[in-house]
Amino acid sequence: MITTNSKRGRIALMVAHCAGMIDLVALPVWVGTLVAQYHLDSQQAGLLASLFLGGAVLASAGLAPRFNPDTARLEAALGFGAAAALFGVACFTTDFVMLAMLHAFCGVATGAALSATHGTIARTANPHRMFAIVGMALGVFAIVFLGGTPQLVAKLGGAALFQVFAGVMALGAVACALAFPQPDADEAHQPNAPRQPIPRAVWCGIVGIACMGLVQSMTFSFLERAGSDRGFGVEAVTGVLIALGVVNLAPAPLAALLQKRFPAKSVLLVGPVIQALLVVVIMSSPQFAPYAAAASVFAAVMIFTHTFAFGLLARLDRSGRAMAATPAMLMTGAAIGPLLGGTLVKTWGYASLGPVAVAIGAIAVLCFSRIPGPVAMQRKETLA
Repeated sequence: MITTNSKRGRIALMVAHCAGMIDLVALPVWVGTLVAQYHLDSQQAGLLASLFLGGAVLASAGLAPRFNPDTARLEAALGFGAAAALFGVACFTTDFVMLAMLHAFCGVATGAALSATHGTIARTANPHRMFAIVGMALGVFAIVFLGGTPQLVAKLGGAALFQVFAGVMALGAVACALAFPQPDADEAHQPNAPRQPIPRAVWCGIVGIACMGLVQSMTFSFLERAGSDRGFGVEAVTGVLIALGVVNLAPAPLAALLQKRFPAKSVLLVGPVIQALLVVVIMSSPQFAPYAAAASVFAAVMIFTHTFAFGLLARLDRSGRAMAATPAMLMTGAAIGPLLGGTLVKTWGYASLGPVAVAIGAIAVLCFSRIPGPVAMQRKETLA
């Protein structure tokens, strides 16, 4: 039996996480390609990305409460396999309605696979560390994707983007079929054990993460367009995206190293504030240097904060069900983000994203403030 502590099991989870979280890496190139290569306006391009993310939300929300470690491997392999096939079909069409349908169904398939992946990660002995490990893999993947895909799209056309997506999903399907691990055993997860309700504090955390996901996707979707439309140049903006990928290598290992040094709740309260301030700089600065500096660390803030959130919420709910809903909590906000961002940009310009990000960040801070602090957590675990 392949376990989560085995090398094969960890590699499978790393590949599955990269495939399932492809939006966190690809949104600027994704939306930029739809605008530049398929000649869609910002609102239409945002809608297609939102349909993918919305499909992932529906699948995750439906499957997470029924997370079953015995079927997780099959769900992950089939989900990524279906997504690979659907993205393959998208390579051969430019029809907006067809692309919309394919994006939605790809989202459903990807969300199902990612729910199985994150539910399994949540059932490991140290969810914080395991999520950091798969986060490091995502950072490496970001460098490869952002460094190569824009050039492929520029040379081969928009269909190349969907070919890359199909390849990534196919790799995820193969990895899950061959080496997806069995979640760790735990007394609380015996077949006949009654299911406990998900704690209220976890729901507060879920809403907070959804808010950060909304700000992330709303901004990230138009990060490349904002730089290009201000005349910074294709090479300069591509350089920023590559730098972003390099920087993304740091937050996950840092989160693992600082797990016992930084209180998780403090990280959750500070993360949305920094995220919102970076949006203001990215979308308002007429100069390249501030734009580049803020953009290069923007995704890292989400990765670092979410690693702490994942570990904390997994401790509050050891069933794995809440963390199996990670795609739903991330992508509920993310599904709205591209469409909301596209509407704001089309109506009021890029600078309008800043004040909206600040308002949403305030809601996230309020939600995270409802999660128990370290003392309350220790008292709960002692009583348990």
